[in-house]
Amino acid sequence: TTVGARIGCLSSFYRFLIRMGLVVSNPCDAVERPRAVQSVARGYGADEVRRLLAVVPDTIAGRRDRALLLTFILTGRRRTEVIGLTAGDISVEGETVFYSYRGKGGKRGRRELPRPAYEALCATLTDAGLPLAALDQGASLWQAGAGPRGVTGSTFYARFRRYLAAAGLAPSGLHILRHSAARLRRQAGESVEDVSAFLDHSSLAVTTTYLRRLEGQEDRTWRDVAEAIGV
Repeated sequence: TTVGARIGCLSSFYRFLIRMGLVVSNPCDAVERPRAVQSVARGYGADEVRRLLAVVPDTIAGRRDRALLLTFILTGRRRTEVIGLTAGDISVEGETVFYSYRGKGGKRGRRELPRPAYEALCATLTDAGLPLAALDQGASLWQAGAGPRGVTGSTFYARFRRYLAAAGLAPSGLHILRHSAARLRRQAGESVEDVSAFLDHSSLAVTTTYLRRLEGQEDRTWRDVAEAIGV
């Protein structure tokens, strides 16, 4: 996909040069473009998420990782958005907890932090001896077992891969947790519009494609065909 996009960009540049009368041919016309194959989106169901959480150890680092996993799955935020959360991003208003984030393209948002994720966050902050109210506004929320700078994305990714192996799940990147968040909400009955708003997608069409890849295309006719041919 990347090679194809770069060839396309270069080809556009040469078409511009031809229009300007600076060259007479486009060398990209002789290049065979790679065929882009859309990968199948993956996302964990409820049973797989339970298996994943079950293998996280009850240790200081493990409780921190559990808080991260719950935040990923319950908020659907991207890796940098979750790993980069600081104390100043969390606010408690009565019984409701909110988090602020800066998303893709500089988009800013403020959402409710689900109670299980908040409770897991409080547990890991207690392990670090850092009550939320006492933290500097710019301090990382993920300091337990990692030091003042907090756990890095690469470190958590390596630990995540070990958890996948222990749970008997195929190796994957952290973005699968965002896929899982979308899949779980759709299975819980949320509309495509609600899932789109939850994911901060730029358009409903993006979400529709996203969910179609996650859910698969249902074949409503194969049973009639099979009956007709006697199988």
